[in-house]
Amino acid sequence: MVERPILFSAPMVRAILSGQKTVTRRVIKHQPDVPVTDAIPRRDYPHGPATINWYWRPRHGHLNGVPSHGWYFKCPYGQPGDRLWVRESHAQVFEVDIPEGRPVGPIGTAGSPGRPDWKSRYVYRADGEMPNVVQWHHVGDSQPVRWSPSIHMPRAACRLLLEITGVRVERLQKISYQQAMAEGCGHAGDGLFHVEDGLHLAADPRESFAGLWSSINGAESWAANPWVWVVEFKRVEVSRG
Repeated sequence: MVERPILFSAPMVRAILSGQKTVTRRVIKHQPDVPVTDAIPRRDYPHGPATINWYWRPRHGHLNGVPSHGWYFKCPYGQPGDRLWVRESHAQVFEVDIPEGRPVGPIGTAGSPGRPDWKSRYVYRADGEMPNVVQWHHVGDSQPVRWSPSIHMPRAACRLLLEITGVRVERLQKISYQQAMAEGCGHAGDGLFHVEDGLHLAADPRESFAGLWSSINGAESWAANPWVWVVEFKRVEVSRG
């Protein structure tokens, strides 16, 4: 079993926490520039377990061109059984009593730069703004929370651990109704669906997901219909030592 990091936005973190999101789609870095039918995982031996190595299947045979990056490529997210630890926007903070400006503690595991006896903890932007916490607290000086981007999250701050249950390659627009729901789409009332906190309202969850995808990857990204990794997962309990 191997662990790898993966980034999620705050709305998608909330969808994972609620159990609504159980799959993610990510663009394959090198798109094939010759006609292919699909991609299949390689195996160390016939009928053996799939590896992280994949193979493009040519539409017109191997003699009619080779992709510029070759027929073989790797899945950067792993294979079933591997784990993904979620990186999200976060901060390491001290909780304080705002009216009095006094620290409340001890909490968490790490000491204050100014007072080693005061303790800190991690908080997460996906949980909403937190007016009762500060980044650090010196005598007579409180620093408001400054959120760190997900890319900078250390492994120690991770609260979401996912186990990969399935990996496949398909065209982006092949997404089904059920898969759009598993991507985090939900009912918004009046027969509409939405993702990302009420945004991208549509009468079909696939349209709602298309709106989310375009907002993240660019206006023309949905129409481009790229090949994507489809990574299905389940949550694993995170042990706090």
